[in-house]
Amino acid sequence: MIPKAAILSVQPGREREFERAFAPVSPLMTSREDCLSHEVHRCIETQGKYLLVVRWRTVEGHTVGFRQSAACQEWKRLLHPFYEPFPTVEHFTGVR
Repeated sequence: MIPKAAILSVQPGREREFERAFAPVSPLMTSREDCLSHEVHRCIETQGKYLLVVRWRTVEGHTVGFRQSAACQEWKRLLHPFYEPFPTVEHFTGVR
């Protein structure tokens, strides 16, 4: 399992609009076979900051399977206009 983390900085004043837009868009990602789960959290300290964590079976499940899909293009169309600046996306592995 590979967690992907992204800090999403939403344009000031558009937080509630983003939250409303996110709910119906999330199945675009979670319907993918390689997507195990996801969660989004609103930052307590900084208005407009969100943490998105998605658990993928493999890095390629995200970087190839999802990013090259029509579902990803729809995700981008519906959610990317909210971000300022554009988020950094990173993949992680467990520490033993």
